[in-house]
Amino acid sequence: MSEFFSAPMGPFCSERCKLVDLGRWFAEDYRVSEPLRPDHFAEFEDLQGEGLDSPVE
Repeated sequence: MSEFFSAPMGPFCSERCKLVDLGRWFAEDYRVSEPLRPDHFAEFEDLQGEGLDSPVE
């Protein structure tokens, strides 16, 4: 697994930040704004191995 998730809280700085993020998902503050189409994923088709565990910049 990549270093991105290696800390005890994964990508979060603390348990509180982790719970705040979860609360935002439950409140639907984060959502997909439009239906996903195959062309949305075209740039990721060639990712393999370690590239799949790296955050997209």
